[in-house]
Amino acid sequence: MKRDIFDLIEKQEHIEQAARALKAIAHPLRLKILCVLGPNEVGVQEIVEAVGTSQSNISQHLAILRDKGVLCSRKEANRVFYRVSDERTLQLIGMMREVFCGVAQD
Repeated sequence: MKRDIFDLIEKQEHIEQAARALKAIAHPLRLKILCVLGPNEVGVQEIVEAVGTSQSNISQHLAILRDKGVLCSRKEANRVFYRVSDERTLQLIGMMREVFCGVAQD
């Protein structure tokens, strides 16, 4: 029996979450940040050094990714660390890293 296309979409909230994540990711600098992060937790300074732009610019883009639920953060003393917040988004980013960043999936 052929699966109906609508069977593939379990819940509307998943579609909305995916749309928010894809919209947030669809910026060259944010995609570069995600390529830097991959499956790791990385500090802001390391992201700034890897991406090569100002800390204030990186912080603005990290805030967008966090607000859209793509990233979560953890503060330790005066350092902030970021990581991808959802396993499904991590899988998507892994594929994008492989295709667009030339980095094999872990």
